[in-house]
Amino acid sequence: MSEIRPPRRLAVIGGGPAGLMAAEAARAGGAEVHLFEAKGSVGRKFLIAGKGGLNLTHGEARPDFDMRYRERAGEIGRWLDAFDADALRGWARGLGVETYVGSSGRVFPLDRKAAPLLRAWVRRLKESGVQIHVQHRWQGWDEAGALRFDTPSGATTFAADALVLALGGGSWPQLGSDGGWVALLAAQGIDIAPLAPANCGFDVGWSALLAGKFAGAPLKPVVAHWQDAVGTAHALQGECVLTETGIEGSLVYAIAADLRTTIARDGSAVLQLDLAPGRELERLQADLSKPRNGRSLGEHLRRQAGLDAAKCALVFEVLDKAALQDMATVAAAIKRLPLRLLRPRPLAETISTAGGIRLESLGDSLMLRGRPGLFCAGEMLDWEAPTGGYLLTACFASGLVAGRGAAAWLARPAG
Repeated sequence: MSEIRPPRRLAVIGGGPAGLMAAEAARAGGAEVHLFEAKGSVGRKFLIAGKGGLNLTHGEARPDFDMRYRERAGEIGRWLDAFDADALRGWARGLGVETYVGSSGRVFPLDRKAAPLLRAWVRRLKESGVQIHVQHRWQGWDEAGALRFDTPSGATTFAADALVLALGGGSWPQLGSDGGWVALLAAQGIDIAPLAPANCGFDVGWSALLAGKFAGAPLKPVVAHWQDAVGTAHALQGECVLTETGIEGSLVYAIAADLRTTIARDGSAVLQLDLAPGRELERLQADLSKPRNGRSLGEHLRRQAGLDAAKCALVFEVLDKAALQDMATVAAAIKRLPLRLLRPRPLAETISTAGGIRLESLGDSLMLRGRPGLFCAGEMLDWEAPTGGYLLTACFASGLVAGRGAAAWLARPAG
């Protein structure tokens, strides 16, 4: 009869949702679990994400839910088979946090807060035996294969029998996910797609007048028109916001991957905005052709096209003086106002990042091929998703898959 090994030590590095879930799943699987976090407490980005209301997941049904992960829908769909949105809501209920589905389909805790859920989760992890070590910044491995950490009291090492890395992407570095792991893993020959902005704003290069007067102004509702990487036309209605340098907001985040890809290939991307959705071009032309009776063009656009000051400012920004005298041209611009996007905002400003460890490098349990006992989870993997709860759901699900995989690997029969 094969000898069954006693529980062995698993190190989980990263105290975000993926790391915490990996620790929980591995502990439930019988492993001795030590979780290491570089900051002074776990879940800092999770708390910030929930500051305006924790969007935990989304009520969209599968397989449409899976398709939010674009070219990675198949791989992430397998994670969701283990832990989908309904499972996540049930898990939260087990921590005493009930959830509801909002009008947009987004799922929130009843109190919309992240802190009570995180506190209950950390308490349960500790009660289960998970040992949490904060202010431990991972620095790779020593010559003997032990994990190296920098701590306030100096360098230290930790010998683990298996490892789950859940180090996040490269956004919000002040909260811990600074992408510093990329160089460490690349030096080990691990295949990593370069980190890139996702769920980000874009620079346009406004005039000083528009930037100074309308930064922060919402644009709602509008319809975005754009082309993907293969030239297929798309349209999506939503809301966005003018910034000092360009444009951002939920509508822009939802299509950021296509825009980023086009900019990388062509040097810029054109995003067209319908500033008057619901009004046909012919009606708009007729309304704008009515006499102005001495009113300013801005007042005319407000009365006849329903544009607010920010939308009027965009029309004035894009059209020159001659074009503004031709109401047919103005009407056409209102229905398809072209904005040339120059670049995504810097990585540190973005909500999340694309790129990371390529999923082709990982097995079904998220263990790196050729690196027995090394598992990876969360945003440090090469996938992306729009906001709306999809990001968090996949982080939770990947953590569970990696944690279960690590526990099973540690418990495998000797010999």
